[in-house]
Amino acid sequence: MTASIVGWAHSRFGKLEDETLEGLITGVATAALEHAGVAPQDVDEIVLGHFNAGFSPQDFTASLVLQADDRLRFKPATRVENACATGSAAVRQGLRAIDARAARIVLVVGAEQMTKTPGAEIAANLLKASYLPEDGDTPAGFAGVFGKIASAYFQRYGDQSDALARIAAKNHRNGVDNPYAQMRKDLGYAFCRQESDKNPYVAGPLKRTDCSLVSDGAAAIVLADTETALSMRRAVAFRANEHVQDFLPMSKRDIVAFEGCREAWTRALARARVGLDDLSFVETHDCFTIAELIEYEAMGLAEPGQGAKLALEGQTEKDGRLPVNPSGGLKAKGHPIGATGVSMHALTAMQLTGEADGIQVPGAALGGIFNMGGAAVANYVSILERIK
Repeated sequence: MTASIVGWAHSRFGKLEDETLEGLITGVATAALEHAGVAPQDVDEIVLGHFNAGFSPQDFTASLVLQADDRLRFKPATRVENACATGSAAVRQGLRAIDARAARIVLVVGAEQMTKTPGAEIAANLLKASYLPEDGDTPAGFAGVFGKIASAYFQRYGDQSDALARIAAKNHRNGVDNPYAQMRKDLGYAFCRQESDKNPYVAGPLKRTDCSLVSDGAAAIVLADTETALSMRRAVAFRANEHVQDFLPMSKRDIVAFEGCREAWTRALARARVGLDDLSFVETHDCFTIAELIEYEAMGLAEPGQGAKLALEGQTEKDGRLPVNPSGGLKAKGHPIGATGVSMHALTAMQLTGEADGIQVPGAALGGIFNMGGAAVANYVSILERIK
């Protein structure tokens, strides 16, 4: 364990009409430093996760973090991007600076403002996270890409619409008590399962309730080396942090297997020297319900084609064998792309310190995180444990 999370901050996710991208970034940066008890002048490095891809006209954003406090002036600041795993890419960049002993304290911020972009442009921007020579003309944008994945999965293993509706209902139910969530409404299984005017099909077998939300929001964490962290108010250590990158074209992969996800989990569990049964909960990347279903299998919780059983039997509910997405996940919490991975780490740290108001998993001791970019192209897994 070379680094720990020692503080964090999280904005509300949603359609934040009165916010600016700069305001989101500076707000969480300031709050995270205050929560950690770290003075701005003591920060050694800044990493910003910001996907953008056309959502913001301001495309050079790393230095916006410095707007939070003049004492951050002249600090190294870098923006990183890895599609929907941009936030976790920023976290990993901060960890690597500490691992290399190039920094003792790193401020990591993730942010995105998406809702001010017209709908057609949103779809076009998101589709940039696919392989355009093959998927650039996909109807319904990135939802269409995952509609193809869902159709392929159904063709191989049978219609899993019941399981997808259970996953959607679970995550919406979990999101009700998350103060940061964009949608705090228990939609119920029947609504998620049934096609209706309010829940139409979007792409392939995926309905509106199978798709994550277009969101604005930001989150930040403060990282410190272990020696420094143990002298601070709290410390949530990284037992493991792994990054696996796969081919971008889906044609070069078994797209219903999420092999990069499987490899990242295998490496992380080995590095942490734990098994899935040791985890108290997992925050996983449910950009679409089919993604969460396949991730059950890729992480090793179920055999290929058997993930539906976990959802239908309630094994991933908050009181189940392994709670998955107690926050409500991307499905209910929202998915402001650059913020998502940082949010997952902040919320996991909250769980492990007993500070997850409303969504606390009782006795949480070890938390797993999976954040992916594209269709299981960029795969990041963290395993966290409180050490102070």
